[in-house]
Amino acid sequence: MQVILLERIARLGQMGDTVRVRDGYARNYLLPTGRALRANDANRARFEAQKAQLIQRNEERKTEAKGVAGTLDGKSFVVVRSAGETGQLYGSVSTRDIAEILVSNGFKIGRNQVELNQPIKAIGLHSVAISLHPEVTVDIQLNIARSPDEAERQSRGEDLTSADAIYGADEPDYAQEDEDEAEDEEAEGEGETETSEPAA
Repeated sequence: MQVILLERIARLGQMGDTVRVRDGYARNYLLPTGRALRANDANRARFEAQKAQLIQRNEERKTEAKGVAGTLDGKSFVVVRSAGETGQLYGSVSTRDIAEILVSNGFKIGRNQVELNQPIKAIGLHSVAISLHPEVTVDIQLNIARSPDEAERQSRGEDLTSADAIYGADEPDYAQEDEDEAEDEEAEGEGETETSEPAA
């Protein structure tokens, strides 16, 4: 289906462009959300008549989005989730979850504004792009951890995706290392004694 875009859409085109898209994408998203019109003579004339108004509305929305971007860009949000010892989540963090986190923090963000190729399935620090407007995108950071304490440790740069890190065994056991080295040296000494005997 060919449509006339009423706003800039990433990887598709600019306002006023006539582009070919899949029928389902047009019927289920572009047309009902007012982002496009079916490409025909009547709608082309309609677009030309409303062009100045559409440009003005787009500029107003862009200015508003830039205001939100100023407070949202680079922000970090802690997300507490259950996860296994290796850091794999029991479940995942989806676009809907991220939108709800942002709304609960006072930002009016819809799930379709969260640019996430696939759900997040592991703890750690994750950068996520938020599209506030077709021309305004910001990055936020999600600190996904098993507890607020772990989130704090992750924010300091710790990697908590191993069992050792969880149970606090990530400190090297120097006493055990010394014991192992002593055993190695003893074994080497015995080997040298056997090989240094003169041949009969």
